[in-house]
Amino acid sequence: MATDARPKIGMVSLGCAKNLVDAEIMLGGAARENFDLTREPDEADVLVINTCGFIDQAKEESIDTILEMHQRRLAARPEQKIIVSGCLAQRYHEELKQEIPEVDAFIGLDQIAEFPRIVREVLERPAAETATPLDLVTRQSRYIPDYDTPRYRLTPRHTAYVKIAEGCNHPCSFCVIPQMRGRHRSRSIDSVLAEARRLVDQGVKELNLISQDTTYFGMDLWEQKAGPRQPVDSSRGPTLCRLLEELDQIAGDFWIRLLYTHPAHWSDELIETIAQSRKVARYVDMPLQHIHEEMLRLMRRETSRQHIEDLIVRLREGIPGLAIRTTFITGFPGETDEHFESLLEFIDRVRFERLGVFKYSQEEGSRAGKMDGQIPASAKNKRHARAMKLQQKIARELAEAQQGRTIKVLIEQPQIARSEHDAPDVDCRVLLESPARVGQFAEMTVTGAQVYDVVAQLL
Repeated sequence: MATDARPKIGMVSLGCAKNLVDAEIMLGGAARENFDLTREPDEADVLVINTCGFIDQAKEESIDTILEMHQRRLAARPEQKIIVSGCLAQRYHEELKQEIPEVDAFIGLDQIAEFPRIVREVLERPAAETATPLDLVTRQSRYIPDYDTPRYRLTPRHTAYVKIAEGCNHPCSFCVIPQMRGRHRSRSIDSVLAEARRLVDQGVKELNLISQDTTYFGMDLWEQKAGPRQPVDSSRGPTLCRLLEELDQIAGDFWIRLLYTHPAHWSDELIETIAQSRKVARYVDMPLQHIHEEMLRLMRRETSRQHIEDLIVRLREGIPGLAIRTTFITGFPGETDEHFESLLEFIDRVRFERLGVFKYSQEEGSRAGKMDGQIPASAKNKRHARAMKLQQKIARELAEAQQGRTIKVLIEQPQIARSEHDAPDVDCRVLLESPARVGQFAEMTVTGAQVYDVVAQLL
């Protein structure tokens, strides 16, 4: 590469929306430092693979992608540099250095804001040193973006993710996210508001609020002042309620979508805040993971079956028109047929509008990974299939019941839209009978159903 040429940066980002925001921050920093960006991996002078390390399937996809990109580099661009970032790099950088020495550098979650400097370091590294990957991962993640953190958005122009906090304080026995992303740390309300206003000014019609637990927002800031055992009074400190009330005052026509909530932190005040909001979508993403009391205890979910049952009633009574999205885990260590049948009964009775099911992944370093009673893969697969078959029946019935109703949708593609009950990438679609303008809201009449999706026409 000529010394006067601007290096081109490419990105392959895997995993969840929180990881996507990290990718956007890295690319935003590169763009601000006058690097060129490319969507074609083979054109990049430096290719970043932003990995996921949450479950076995995600880890396998990340490793396969690293190896695939290396093979493409050998064939098309041998001088290309490869940087591996994200949760897999944060957690397994020592092992990856030994297994995939062809990688030029590993960076952790705290290095994403330093990305432009790291790119230059990789490009200027003496050839004698490149036999060993550059390892810049720090042990404990503490970074959190601010309102003025540069971002190059990878989502469509009309929708954006807003990371309101980072890290997690929950002790779930199946999860290692706190080990990778550190303890929960909230942004300030002013910081989130500044970012939200800028996005709305840019034409964004949907703000998706994300963190490991959005309902914990602000509680860590109050605890820093009052002490960890003092109750959080929303009138005396920042909370999700205060944030939603402030976001609701921003001028413009847009949705605010609440993702990744935890059942332990819902309050009557939060339910009322959403019910009174003009802009918060009637949609709650609340992973429950299981319903049987013994499973909740083993999973260390910090809540009970009765609490969950009562909360769902309060949510549906308190927020008219609400759609609840949840996820469950099948095949958790010690899950008996009785435990699983209890879960199926709960799904059948409650009839969640949106639901996903994961097969338990035995995570190294987690409490559950060391438990007795690990379930064979064949049993996990059968339970997963039964749960999804049940939900498919429920989803079809719910979709068919929508026929004739008028719904507000956000146009994603000329003939594909989403209702306020559908989050990007994970939920159902509204299939349009005729093209509509992308990135705008429209009123539609539902005319048919296709299992999960509905068909609609413009009013």
